Parts: sequence; structure tokens; C-alpha cells
Amino acid sequence: MTAPGRRSSTFTRLLRHGFIDASGAERLLESPELAPLRDDPGLLEALGATADPDLALRGLVRLLEAQPAPTDRRELLDTLIAAKPLRDRLLGVLGCSAALGDHLARHAGDWRALVTYEPRDLHPGVEEFERGLAEAGDPVALRVAYRRCLLSIAARDVCGTTDVAETAAELADLATATLRAALRLARAAAPEDDALCRLAVIAMGKCGGHELNYVSDVDVIFVGEAAAGADEAKALRAATRLASHMMRICSETTVEGSIWPVDANLRPEGRNGPLVRSLSSHVAYYQRWAKTWEFQALLKARPVAGDLELGGQYAAALAPLVWQAAERENFVADVQKMRRRVVENIPVSEVERELKLGPGGLRDVEFAVQLLQLVHGRTDVSLRSGSTLDALQALAAGGYVGRVDAVQLDDAYRFLRSLEHRIQLYRLRRTHLVPEDEADLRRLGRSLGLRSDPITELTREWKRHTGVVRRLHEKLFYRPLLDAVAQLAPGEVRLSPEAARERLVALGYADPAAALRHLEALASGVTRKAAIQRTLLPVLLGWFADSADPDAGLLNFRKVSDALGKTPWYLRLLRDEGAAAENLARVLSAGRLAPDLLMRAPEAVAPVSYKHLTLPTNSL
Repeated sequence: MTAPGRRSSTFTRLLRHGFIDASGAERLLESPELAPLRDDPGLLEALGATADPDLALRGLVRLLEAQPAPTDRRELLDTLIAAKPLRDRLLGVLGCSAALGDHLARHAGDWRALVTYEPRDLHPGVEEFERGLAEAGDPVALRVAYRRCLLSIAARDVCGTTDVAETAAELADLATATLRAALRLARAAAPEDDALCRLAVIAMGKCGGHELNYVSDVDVIFVGEAAAGADEAKALRAATRLASHMMRICSETTVEGSIWPVDANLRPEGRNGPLVRSLSSHVAYYQRWAKTWEFQALLKARPVAGDLELGGQYAAALAPLVWQAAERENFVADVQKMRRRVVENIPVSEVERELKLGPGGLRDVEFAVQLLQLVHGRTDVSLRSGSTLDALQALAAGGYVGRVDAVQLDDAYRFLRSLEHRIQLYRLRRTHLVPEDEADLRRLGRSLGLRSDPITELTREWKRHTGVVRRLHEKLFYRPLLDAVAQLAPGEVRLSPEAARERLVALGYADPAAALRHLEALASGVTRKAAIQRTLLPVLLGWFADSADPDAGLLNFRKVSDALGKTPWYLRLLRDEGAAAENLARVLSAGRLAPDLLMRAPEAVAPVSYKHLTLPTNSL
């Protein structure tokens, strides 16, 4: 029995270390299993560093009680005392995830997956995860092995060894290894089907983009071909059976639960179309029937399992079609309409808490980035990435997005994805709703390093980042310049000397040679200003050509650009703000007086171009 004085002292220390149920924690600390740790000064400190100290302590006691023999319990206790990295990783997971705590209580030896701390363990790739799943000989064993691998990812995540982008990439790599393992089991169960066909698995969505969540549908498309000498119809039926079995292995609920649903509804014709098509059938569909959103989905297509040579042929055949999609009639308007429709379908009671689909949520970042990629990526291969954050960085480097805007959007996206990860990690359930319960909010806030007042700080940061996303989404996603650029042919966008000369003649410029010299002066070089000019000029040429004297409009634009080119807000205004570029083009084409006045009073460009603009002072 603990003495009253000691009990009071322990109770106070527990409160100081962040325990909510200090009385319950004090009773747990009296557990015989914790006796060797009870006087360790590092234990309470380590528990207090977790997102939920009460949850972490309960999970630790359950894990110790679940050890099959005294020697196993002694090994765990000795390791906890001697190895601080293991203690931090184990308690960190237990304090963030009730689901992984349940897994450890059922599989009491899996804590050893967190012991090693070698360099290769910091960022394991697909092959490392494949080794971790290699011995799984049935769906139940695959689930156990999957959760064991997930333990190591979660430990690196909650301890800050990996950032949110690295965690998402690791989750995608684990999904790839799991799809391969599931296909291996399906093939082993039906060797006669395997002999008839070649089957490629194409990852789509967040798995394809290497940015997966903890719990998410894994979107796939299947491509099948006949093996040498096999009948095509029989081969496709065999491939369909293998694909269906692979999906069930991942999706079905067993005594160890499920892994995640495998969703093939992004395939041609959706759920009404065949599960497996030949490569030629895929290409024919996208050439003739595919809708705009289907090309947007293909941005993230990546061969991950099965016949990777066939998967590579699929990717190579469809990539050119993806980068032609922006030339479709009403392309930009269709993408914008689709995003609005997603928001309209969210239940009113959930819209403010919807982290993924709601206004200012993750989808707003992703849709804005993807639309800019599809419009400008036709001629700029540096933008062709399946990763949202990599694509955003490339858009900023190329001058398509302002540097400050890109930093703010990147920061907001990382915060919202981190919050989404922590929400899902707790129960390993698919959800994108920010909870309302104070205990959940407190745990989430602490898990993100917000310790002074977790609930208030979390709410404030979440709302702040959501506000940033809403503002920048409106600015980028509805940028009028996008529709104008999308309507140009690739040759008109690139502005190579030959293409520019031909276009200038076609548009009616009286002196194409002089006009070409203006273009070269404005757009040549590797500076950020030149990059932004290369985005603007193909569209401006058409607007100048709508006037009586396009040559004068271009000359005047060069004069104003030479005078204002070093002004921080000038090119950013034309690229980003409403109809600024088009309005300025009309003014500059109207005669000689306007550009002379603008060069004498540069600040007049703003009201002339965009009447609601307040002059910014930060960089491009």
C-alpha cells in the first residue's frame, strides 16, 4: 500500500506530466508488471512527452501483461530501461494509436519491430517492406505483417524522424509491397490462371502519387494481356479472376480485420466496365470516350505490381494523352465545376469539419496544383509529377505560382495532412472529419507539438491554415489566365522562334521581325521574371491582336515592362490578379499616350489593370 505522502507526490507529478486521470494512472503504476520501471525517473518524463500519457500507460501495462513468459517480460523491461530510442518510439505509438496498442496486446512480440534503429530503418523502401511481408502465407498472416510494418512507420512519424511527406511516401511504399504480396498469394492459389496471362497493377490516387494516408482506399487500374500462345479472351478472364482475388485478400475482414479496400472504380467506364482490359482497349477508351476528370486522375498513375514491363507500356501510352487534356473544349471550366460539385455534396453538418473535401481543405490544394500542372505541363515537363508537394515546388520554381504563395500553400498542406494522419492513426479508421470531443482534440493538438493549450492552439492553427488555402485556392484555381493558356496550342505556348514567327504572322502583326525581337528581350534568360513573361506573352499576343495595332500594343508592353520589370508587384499582378493582364493589354493597344503616362506614374498600372488591387510589396 502506498503511503499517503508518496501517493500525493506521485499524483502531483502525474498531473504535471499531462495525465488527465491521475488517480487511474497512479493505480496502474502500482501494477506488478511495472515494478522495475516504477522508480525510473525517465518513465514519467517519456510518458508525459506522448500525445496521450493516459493512453500510453494503459497500452504499456497491457503489453507487459500480454508477454507470454517472464523472460519475455524481462526482455521488454530491460530494453525499455536501457534503450531510450525504443522507449520513445514505443510509448509514442501507444500514446497516439489505440488501434496499434490493441495490435501489440494481441501480438506481444511485435514490439521488437521498433528496437532496431539502423540507417536503413529510417526510410525503408518497397523492397524493405517486401521482406517484412515475405513470410505471410495467407491473408490473416498478411494483415499481421502489414500492421507490424505500420508500427515502424508510425513510430518514425510520431517521434519526428520523418516529416509528413516522407511518412506518406512510406505508406505508399508499404501499400505497393502489400499489393505485390496479395498478388503473390492470388497467383499461388491459381497457378493455371497465372500461366495464361500477364497482369499489371497500376496505382492511382494518393498511392500512385506516393502520398498515401494511414487509412485510405487504394485506387488501382488493371491491365491484362495474353501470355505467349494463350487465347486473349481466356487470358483476360484469368487476369480478372486473379485481380478479383487480390482485391479480396486486401479488403475482406478476417479475425485480424482488413488491410484497406482496393478500389478499381477509376478504370474506364467505372464499375460498369470490365475489371481488366488489354492495353489497346485502355488506349482506345481514353482516345475516344474519357471525360476530363479521368485525365486528371491519370496524373498519378504509376505501375506498382505484377508485370511491370506491361505497366510501363501503359504509362508510356497514356502519358501523352494526359498532357493533351487541357486542349479539350471547356477543360478549365469542367475541372472547376467538378470541384464545386464535390463541395456541394458534403453534408451541411460536416462541411466545417471536413478536412479533405471541405472549403480550404486538402482537395482545394490538390485541385489547384493539378489544374496548373495540366495547363502548363503540356510544354513544361518539370511540372509532370504525381506528388502534390513536388508539383507545387516545381510550379513555384517555374514562376507559375508566387514564391510566397507556394510557401504558404506548402505549409498549410503539410499541417492539414499531418492532422489527417493523426486523426486516422488513433483508431486506424478512414475518416477526414476533425472530431468534436475535447479528449480527441487534446490528443491531436499534443501530437502536433501544441502543448500549452492543445485544444485552443489546434483549433486556431487549423482555421488559420484553412483560411490560407481558401484564399490561395480562389486565387490560383480561378485565375482567368488559365483558361486563356489552355486554349492555346502547345506550339503557341512554347514560343520557340519559329513557332512565334508563324503565330505573329497569323495574328496579323505588321512587323513580325520587330515583334520577335521584343519577345526575345522580354522572355529570354533564366531569371524568374523571364519565366513569368514566358507564361504571359503567348496569351498577351492574342489580346494585342484583337486591337487595331497589335505591334503598338506589344511595343508598349515592352516599354512598360522595361520600366516596371524590377518592381516586385508588377508581373505578379499580371499573372495572378483577376483580369489584370487582359485589361492592361487593351489599354496598351489603345494608343501611345497610355504607356507614356504609365511609365511616368508606375503605380497607375494597378488601378488600370485591376481596380480592386492593393499594391503588394513582397516578392514574385
